[in-house]
Amino acid sequence: MNNLLQVLLSSFTNQSSVDATSQKTGVKGVSVLTILSYALPLIIKFMTKNASNTNGAQSLLGALTQHRSTKAMPEQIAEADVNDGAAIMRHIFGDSEQSAVEEIATKANVPAADVTSVLASIAPTLLSSLSAAATAGSQAQANQKKGVDLSDGLDVSDLAAIFQSTQSGSGIGGILGTLLGGTTQQSASAKDDGTALLSSLLSLMK
Repeated sequence: MNNLLQVLLSSFTNQSSVDATSQKTGVKGVSVLTILSYALPLIIKFMTKNASNTNGAQSLLGALTQHRSTKAMPEQIAEADVNDGAAIMRHIFGDSEQSAVEEIATKANVPAADVTSVLASIAPTLLSSLSAAATAGSQAQANQKKGVDLSDGLDVSDLAAIFQSTQSGSGIGGILGTLLGGTTQQSASAKDDGTALLSSLLSLMK
């Protein structure tokens, strides 16, 4: 996977996860798929913003430590506490929750209530997935001999090694730009694909 957002999209929009969310919420599978396709990028954007300061990042890390299920994603979604999920979404979106839900509902062409229901159902599993990604990244940092291996594409472990290498002063933007064959514009866009979010979490886990 090229970035954290793609990992999450792939996991939450596969058939088994969509079916589990549909059964949990009563929202049709095609609507669940559309909602998550628009919602996950927005959620990552808000979480990245929240984690851009020390207090926000520590708060997020604290939430991740409380959501570390190792069960299969469909099972996690089926067993999710929707009240907990609703609280997680309120924390992520803050005062912008209503406008965020309405934005997703408009883009997905579904009722706002369906968006709220779907997000509350997947929120605990989302934190569990982020916790797993951060843990994997931290472990990769601790084992630098593996370095960056792009033979299978850029994945979380590669990102962790890249983050570690920024300590030499190159800066993550320049390194990512080089690896991705990109430009300054591409490096800036990485902030919305989960790269900056994972970076904040890894910096706290050192």
